[in-house]
Order: sequence, then C-alpha cells, then structure tokens
Amino acid sequence: MYLRQFSVAAVASLVASGLWYYRADPDQTRELGDSPTTTRHIPFSAPTVAVSPSLRNPVVENDQYFIQELVSSGPIIKSADAQPTSPHAMLTPEEATQKLRHLQQSYQVLRGRGVLRYDVVQLPSNNPIEDDHAEKLIETSPLASLPNQASDSTTSDWMFWSVFDGHGGWTTSAKLRQVLTSYVARELNATYQSATAKSSITFPSAASIDAAIKQGFLNCDHEIVHEAVMKAQKANTKSAAANLLGPALSGSCALLSFYDSRSKDFRVACSGDSRAVLGRRDSNGIWTAQALSEDQTGGTPSEMARLRAEHPGEPNVVAHGRILGNLEPSRAFGDAHYKWARDIQDMVKKNWFGRSPLTLLKTPPYVTAEPVITTTKIMPEKGDFVVLATDGLWEMLTNEEVVGLVGRWLEENPINSKTTASASSSWTQSFLGGKQKIDASLPVNRLQEGTDQSGQRSPIRRQQWDITAGDERFVVEDRNAATHLVRNALGGKDRDMVCGLLTLPSPYSRRYRDDLTVEVIFFGEGEASGDIVANVEASAPGTARPKL
Repeated sequence: MYLRQFSVAAVASLVASGLWYYRADPDQTRELGDSPTTTRHIPFSAPTVAVSPSLRNPVVENDQYFIQELVSSGPIIKSADAQPTSPHAMLTPEEATQKLRHLQQSYQVLRGRGVLRYDVVQLPSNNPIEDDHAEKLIETSPLASLPNQASDSTTSDWMFWSVFDGHGGWTTSAKLRQVLTSYVARELNATYQSATAKSSITFPSAASIDAAIKQGFLNCDHEIVHEAVMKAQKANTKSAAANLLGPALSGSCALLSFYDSRSKDFRVACSGDSRAVLGRRDSNGIWTAQALSEDQTGGTPSEMARLRAEHPGEPNVVAHGRILGNLEPSRAFGDAHYKWARDIQDMVKKNWFGRSPLTLLKTPPYVTAEPVITTTKIMPEKGDFVVLATDGLWEMLTNEEVVGLVGRWLEENPINSKTTASASSSWTQSFLGGKQKIDASLPVNRLQEGTDQSGQRSPIRRQQWDITAGDERFVVEDRNAATHLVRNALGGKDRDMVCGLLTLPSPYSRRYRDDLTVEVIFFGEGEASGDIVANVEASAPGTARPKL
C-alpha cells in the first residue's frame, strides 16, 4: 500500500492551471501492447489552454509537487524511450463523471423472492484493473414430498454476488470470476441433496452449509496453487506453465455472498480484506450499519493470533502488519510463494520462471483461502441492503458513512418494491423531479464511543488527502448507488478533488487510490415476472447484461 500526501490545495492548483505534468521512469509509463514506435494517446479530451512562455504550472516529479516555468508554447508531453506521450489535461467535472460511470451496471431482479435490484461499478487504478466481480443465480428444484409433509412444488433461488481484489496482477481475480461460484455451488448442491434425502430434514444444518462453502473455496485454491503445478510438469513447456501458473503466482482476496430465497439467510464468506456491510432501517427511518465480515490482514488481532499459533517459533510470521513482513492479506487465493514448499519453488524457478523463496519461509503455508463465514437473516420487509466492496472503498469511508450515503441516496431515489421493467421511467421521473430537501447529516446511527473495531480498519486515505470528517462534504448526483458511493469516496462535493484523483494516470494513481469495485444489493418484496432486466438509466451504454 502506497501512502503519499495529496493536499486539496495541490489539486485545486492543478484545476486552475488546466494542465499538469507527470514524470516517471520509462518502464513505468510503457503499457502492455505499446511498441517503441507507436504513440499512446490518453483517451480523455483536454480543454484548450493558452500556454505562454512565462506561464507557471505544477509539476509532479519523484512524488513531489512544485512550480516550474514553462518556456514552450507547445503542449506538455513526456517521452518514454522513443515513445512520445500525449498531453494530459485535468479532467473537467463532466469528464470525471463520464469516467466514474464508464463501468457502472444496474439490474432489476423481478423474481418476487426478496431481491429487488443490484448496482455494480468498477473504477480502475491499476492498468489493467486487478479487481473483478461475479454475479450468478441458480434456480433450485422443488423439494420432494416428505413423509407426513405436504409436497413443496415451488423452486427457490440461490443468488451469489462476489468481489475479488487482486494483487500482484489480475490473473487470480479473473480466474475466481470464472470458477469460484461454480465450486461453491457444487458443494452446496451436494449438501442440500444429502439433507433432503433424509426423511426428517428439509434444510441442511447451518454448520454443513458453512462447511460446503469453505470446501468450495479450498478446492478452488487447490486447483489454482497445486494442481496447476502438476499440469505444468506434465505439459513441460514454458508457454503452458505461463498459462497454468499465472493465477498461482499472483493473488486475490475474495468476498462471496450467498442468499437463499427460501430461508432468507444471507451468508458472507470472506478471504482477505474486502468487506460486506448491512444497512437496516429502524422505525424512525434511521439506518444502522452492521459489518458482515472482518478485515483479514497481518494487522488484525485475531489473524495475528491464529498465525502465531500455527507457526510457533517464528516471530516474524507477522511483521509490520504483513505476512513474513511482505503480504498484507492473511487469507487469499493464489499467492503460491506463501504456500508452496521451498523445493517446489526452487523447481518452478529452475524449470520455468519465478522468484527465489522468501528468506523467512520455514513452514508454509502461511496464507490460506479458507473463508470466515457469517450468516444474517435478511428482512426484505425492512428494505435491507448490503454493500460489498474491495478495500479501496473502505480506505476512504467508514461503514456508517457508506450505509448513511446509501440511505441518503434512497431518500432521493426511492426504489418501489413493486418495480417492473416498465416502471423504470417513473423511477427516473422521481430522480429528476420531486426531490425533497435533505438534511446535511447522513441518516445513520453513529458508533458509540468505545465500540470495538479491532477487525475494521479506519479510512487511512483521509489523512493522506487532508480531508476533515463531516457529512456536509457528500452529494447525490448518480442514479447508480454504487457509483454514488465511489464519487463520495473520492471527494463528493469537492469537484477539484474528484477531478484530480481521476486525472492521475496509472501507475502513479495507485499511490493515491486503489482499484475500486462496489456492489449494492437491495432487498424487498417485489413483483414476480421471473425476469432480471437491465436498469438502463443507471448503466453505462453496452455494459448492462444480467449476470445472475
């Protein structure tokens, strides 16, 4: 994690000048697919700015801001080797909004089974983005008639939403998007079938459901980390090894949620430091935030205790809040250098490629993909919602701020529990007109002083960005609830801050913001046409394809 001071004054000066300059090492500015003779154009339109020989502009060099006189009347460019770069202008508010909404998606779930809608957005900082996400719906078969019980002819829905926070590359998170839900669903199917085969049981026990999810996670990671090595040995070519071992050599946290419409149980399985938070409204219309997961890092007390118990005699199993002093998440997929034995790592390096084993490596594995699971009974009648997000969001906002922001968004964008695809126009009308005057404070219960938050890291970016806490900085400008959260995480009403953070190019932007993936799931009693339809008004053109 990179932390650099990024003041509001610096961003404001960038906006005032209209142009800024980024210097980096040549190997940092080259992107995949670029050739030394091609020109890479940054796909943002630049405002026209008259540059005089005496104009003074901010410069970024070696992570420092300073003012430099520009002696040329031409555009500001930087060459990487023989490859010239394009002028990079400060984004306008309109361009910033376009970038925020570029990957947003929204869907109405018209199945009458407790879920009304879900919104998704991603905002890259790495190039390519190392985050990923997945959504899936499985309609289960009716329960067979049981002795002395009436036959249940209705089906139920299993709904899965997941976010994956990759590190050291994008291959592990992409692999999880493709296969993790299937691994978990396969284990759940076997568990439910086993339970219903018994004459006295209609549901498997909570413990057996949790065990099935954990087994799905572990089976998936075993394929990624260990089976891939055996397949690479059999293929015995570097090209095959590159394809097979990619997901093992990088890593990814995983946050998977599972909702059973029959039981109304919402399970969250967390491996890593992504986070799930429930919002529930009380009789006074005020929301309460309930964390459904714990951040699992080398700095989390429970994880530190577990690792030290599993690796006695290794005082540096956790050092400076990191596993063996290097990796922050204590649970993750891939990250084979923390799981393979030393002889396997030596063989991989000798035969194909890879790095030397860590100096402190003694008794692997140090990192596990086994998730910690929580179960919450959803109350659709109360209008519950759940926010799933990679840690990039929680570096900027507290749980209470996130829930309060969605609550504020709902005040201006009410979701009718009887929504249909054709009713989206009325929702749009509600958004554009008839807005009520909203109090500046967020409609959320604040944490009591002294509340234990040892498993929830505080937003570390506030100090970096020089932001003072206060609800007056927030704004409602987006029809997609997930995009609404990201906008406010980046500055909200402070458009200079939002534009500045979105203008920073990769890889420099990674020092100030992480990749962001956010999903907001709205529960409620709605109509049952059986369809899942795109909510066009809250989706970027061409992105809205239901994945459930």
